Order: sequence, then C-alpha cells, then structure tokens
Amino acid sequence: MPDSFFKKGIFCWLILFFSIFSFAQVAVPVEKTKPSTSTVDRQRSTPAPQNAGVNPAFAKATAGQSGHLLSDSALLDLVQKQTFKYFWDFSHPVSGLARERSNTTPAYGNEVVTTGGSGFGVMAIIVATERHWISRDTAIKHLLKSVKFLSKANSYHGIFPHWLNGATGITVPFSRKDDGADVVETAYLFEGLLCARQYFNQNTAMEKELRSRINVLWSQAEWNWLQRDQGNSYFWHWSPNNGWSMNVEIHGWDECLIAYVLGASSSTYPITDSVYHKCWPNSDHFINGKEYFGVKLPLGYPYGGPLFFAHYSFMGLNPHLLRDEYANYWEQNYNHTLINYTYCVQNPRHFKGYSENCWGLTASDTYDGYNAQSPENDFGTISPTAALSSFPYTPENSMKALKHFYYDLGNKIWGPYGFKDAFNETKNWYADSYLAIDEGPIVVMIENYRSGLLWKLFMSCEEVQRGLQKLDFQPPINK
Repeated sequence: MPDSFFKKGIFCWLILFFSIFSFAQVAVPVEKTKPSTSTVDRQRSTPAPQNAGVNPAFAKATAGQSGHLLSDSALLDLVQKQTFKYFWDFSHPVSGLARERSNTTPAYGNEVVTTGGSGFGVMAIIVATERHWISRDTAIKHLLKSVKFLSKANSYHGIFPHWLNGATGITVPFSRKDDGADVVETAYLFEGLLCARQYFNQNTAMEKELRSRINVLWSQAEWNWLQRDQGNSYFWHWSPNNGWSMNVEIHGWDECLIAYVLGASSSTYPITDSVYHKCWPNSDHFINGKEYFGVKLPLGYPYGGPLFFAHYSFMGLNPHLLRDEYANYWEQNYNHTLINYTYCVQNPRHFKGYSENCWGLTASDTYDGYNAQSPENDFGTISPTAALSSFPYTPENSMKALKHFYYDLGNKIWGPYGFKDAFNETKNWYADSYLAIDEGPIVVMIENYRSGLLWKLFMSCEEVQRGLQKLDFQPPINK
C-alpha cells in the first residue's frame, strides 16, 4: 500500500468516517473576535447560514442572470479572501492554530489543530497581510500567539505531532500508533513559518520577536533524528509509546519532497545528502517515464496520483527552474495536472458533471468518508482544491473550473469559508465540511500564480538555498 495514501486516510480516516458518525454542520463566526468560552461553544453548535458570506453578485448569478458579473481578478480576490477566513475566523481561540476541519466528531472532539494545516494557514495569513485584508500588526500578534504556543507544545526532538490539542498543546493521536513525531507535517509547518520569518522583516520589537521565536523552533528541530539504517533511511514517524513500529519510510514520489529539502537545510540537525539519493527514489512508484493521453509523466504513480502531490511541497518551493537528476519539477507538476484534467474531461467512467469546466481529483472528504481520489481511484468525487490550487500550472483550465464552481454550482458548494471540500454529482452529495489542508493551498497557490509571493519568500531563505545545493539540485535555483 502506498505510504502517501496511508497518511491521507486509508488506515485512519476511513475508519473514522465509515464507522462512527455523520458530518456535523459547520459553525461560523462572522467577524474575528477573541471569543469567550461560551462564544466558542456557541460557534460549534450553531449551523452557518446557508448564504453566509455570499456576495450580491453571486446571488444574482445563481438567480439565472447571464454573464460573469465579476472580473477574473475580482473573482480570484473573492475566493482567496473568503477561503482565508477559515484560518482567521475559525482559528483556535487559544493557540491561533488551524483547526483540522470545520466539522467535529466524537473521535477527536472540538480542540484538535493540525500542525501541517497551520503551516498552510501561516502562508494564508501572509497573503491576507499583503492584500490588506488584515493589518500587519494584527497578523504579527496572531502569529506570535501561535509561535509562543508551539514553543510549549508537545514535540519530540523538536519534531511536532500531526495533531495537537489547540488549548493545551498535548499530542492528539492521529491513529493508534501515530501519536508522536511526524516529520512531514512538521515540514509543512516550517514551510509556513520560514515564509513568515522572511516576510515580517521590519525592525520593530514585535517583528524581531517573531523572527527570533521562529528561529529558535527551527534550530531545535532534529531532522536527522528521523534517519535510521546507518543513515540510509528517512522515517516519517516516531511514537513515545510505540517507537519506530509504524515503519513508514519517506520514499516514492508523493507530497514529501519538502521534508527532504528542509531536513537538508537545517543548520543544526541536518539530514545527509546521501539519504536523499538512497531512500527517496528507492521505490517502484518513483520513476515513471510513461505517457498518459500523450503527456509524459517523469515521476510517480500511473496517471500521477492525487493532485496534492503537486501542491503541498510547492507552496513554498518554486518549481520553476527546479530540477535535479530525477526530474524537472515544473514539467513534473504541469504534466501531472494536465493528465488529471484530461482524464476528467474524457471521463472514462461516465460520472455526472465531469467536463473541461469541472475537474480535479485529490485527497478530500467524499460521500462515504475520506479518500485520495485519482484517475486510478475515482468514484466521481471532485475536490475544488485540486483545480484551484493548480492555478500556477493550468491557469486557463483552473479559471474555467472556478467559474463553474462559483456561478453554476453556487450555494451547493460555496459557503462562509469559500468552496466546500468536495462534491459528487453522481451521488447527489455535497460536503458540508472544510479541511485546513485543502483550504490553505487554494489561497497560497492562487497567490503564487498571481504574484509568486510565497515562492519568493521561501526561496529567499539562505538555508533553503544551501539545502537544495546540498541535495544536488541544479543551478540556477529560482529565488
């Protein structure tokens, strides 16, 4: 079973969603406040208004008026800003970190925050600051709260768990044995924190404190502690109760490149360059080289797998001019996206709704739980994050999808935090949920398409440039 799919829910999420519960309605505050406990409880129990956050132009469009009432730029503004609200209005009131999802379950309760999703949220906050949706000082205060919380939260040799209790900082098990260090989720967290360190660069007391606290967390993360087998293997997890028994090596093309890059970039506890070459490509789903719909795929599973492979690591890593002995990463991600798009257009399984305007298969909620959708694992569920987070690669196709999602499907999938997680028109199913790891890439990758902001910030880190060179990425490495 693919390691990446393991993390996306085959051993965990499906159990939760199949056997325990049905989705709860999302609770939404309209304005960002510092809520009391009673306010937080009320937010959790009060269903969101059906049309919360919907603009008048949208109401007219869904009433049947012809034509697009917003310019492309205005529509992108709206989608980014509305999606950002997940990380602002719905952030945990104590830690400021991103809640795992908008709907809660008896399996893990109301307090769970996600470390990787919080890294994506940090990047969304940078976008919001740059576009003046929030003030710079307001953003810094929020981020300082989160970084101070992280400095006291559970970690294992400086590596954070997948989930934390957002009020106490105690580890919340992701699965029975996944109750300790998660180096991939930690990499997503630092992908965001390093961008924040680069962006908030002014000589004020608060900005200097934020940078200093991020640097302390960064210096304490022992990436090389996850190396085993005489340094030839790089492992995803460690548990204080179960040790290394999960036994998941980080290899084969998937969403984990960033864990190698940041591991190599550490000035205090770096991984070796040899583990990148001995472990990362050591899989039967790394080198591909075949053509699908006439498009060559350098790396990965047949047809490329779910689209989050082209998103998570590349929210900070700029794939332009990024190449090593294994791939040109712009070619890899562009071709992967084009194959996913073409598959949906051809729609060989004849699912309702698939078209050039309705495409995108990735990991998300679905009608019977949670799954990593792909051309080889397709049950008719489209995830808006797949097409929208692909704007840098396929802007025309992504814009067509965006307009279809917004103007045609409308309130079926649009709500207070932007687009709901997924939908399946064959099953007449539309999610009520939002997930941090799906919301964040929408804001960030649209911004990278529009301005390259997060790419510029992350690639400006001297440590990252040294790490890429250490792993034999070929110059010029785009900054």
